[in-house]
Amino acid sequence: MSGKSTTIFIGSDHAGFALKTAIVADLQAKGLTVEDMGTHSLESCDYPEAAHKVCEAVLANDARGILICGTGIGMSIAANRHKGIRAATCTHEFHVRATRAHNNANVLCLGERVTAAGLAMDLVKLFMETPYEGGRHARRVALIEKPFE
Repeated sequence: MSGKSTTIFIGSDHAGFALKTAIVADLQAKGLTVEDMGTHSLESCDYPEAAHKVCEAVLANDARGILICGTGIGMSIAANRHKGIRAATCTHEFHVRATRAHNNANVLCLGERVTAAGLAMDLVKLFMETPYEGGRHARRVALIEKPFE
């Protein structure tokens, strides 16, 4: 995994809680360090708060993050408000490979209501293992980071 930190930061709202819990257990069983930033129950909560916590940790630690809500879309929108975060909602293995290799995505967003747990585990594994290619993609990633005027 590229970056300084090998800790994976993960968060969800209530709609992503069950999938988050399963992913945390799976990653820890594989010997990875995971920091679960909440939520810690099925009680209704606001997904932007979880997204902001995880994104701040990802940026502060040069790490990767995982965010889970009902569809993954709300988390992605909230996460991408942070300069330096490249969050992608992925529902297919090709999505994950491409966004890591071409966009250097540092946050994976998943939807518990639209992604089966087994597929989600496969997507997380690919997200952690797929390197950023750089090269011709670096110019485009730099353009993403450039502020609009």
